[in-house]
Amino acid sequence: MTRSKNTPLYLTAFLLFLGGVGYLCWSGFSENSIYFLNVAEARTLSPDKLVNARLFGTVAAEGMEKQAGGAGVVFRLEDKDNAAQTIQVAYSGVVPDTFKAGAEVIVEGAIKPDGRFAAKTLMTKCPSKYQKENRKS
Repeated sequence: MTRSKNTPLYLTAFLLFLGGVGYLCWSGFSENSIYFLNVAEARTLSPDKLVNARLFGTVAAEGMEKQAGGAGVVFRLEDKDNAAQTIQVAYSGVVPDTFKAGAEVIVEGAIKPDGRFAAKTLMTKCPSKYQKENRKS
């Protein structure tokens, strides 16, 4: 008979446990959620939506400048499908060797009030020279 007296206690403890786990999952996902957008999509959003975003596109041929006195680069990121859609990106850090005009890149960071995208991370897509060559047998 003591078993039936403890059932509400166990049920309450189980529900509190589930509520705690649910809250931790929800707060973890909401803090770490990152928008993954192309340039055209990013340009349509308000700056408050781009506090934590990941953009992909192609490095424009014009407007690329190495930052003076250290690592980093300022460049224009073009939309992959519409080269007229661009956004200026400022990155302070080690620039990958494969970074060049025409390279496909992914940048992660936030939009600043001046309209520039301040990138914390810069990744380049592996160029085709790393892909396996087709050989005739």
